[in-house]
Amino acid sequence: MKPGIHPDYHPVVFQDTATGDAFLTRSTLTSERTIEWSDGATYPLVLVDISSWSHPFWTGTRRIMDTEGQVEKFHRRYGKRGGAR
Repeated sequence: MKPGIHPDYHPVVFQDTATGDAFLTRSTLTSERTIEWSDGATYPLVLVDISSWSHPFWTGTRRIMDTEGQVEKFHRRYGKRGGAR
């Protein structure tokens, strides 16, 4: 690798703000916040809104959208339009 052109790649803790779960990985992101990890070391803390612990696809709580009758619902709301003029 060419020296001096790559960003600093270091350990970072990502924490899900919805569930509080956290994981340690490596990243180029930095943060002013820090957290003491279970190994006793202090790492930068990056807060994320969604992770696999809170994402509806991975938790199995995804919403099933009722697609049946959507056209009829549209026609009731906006009325049927005339044909091509």
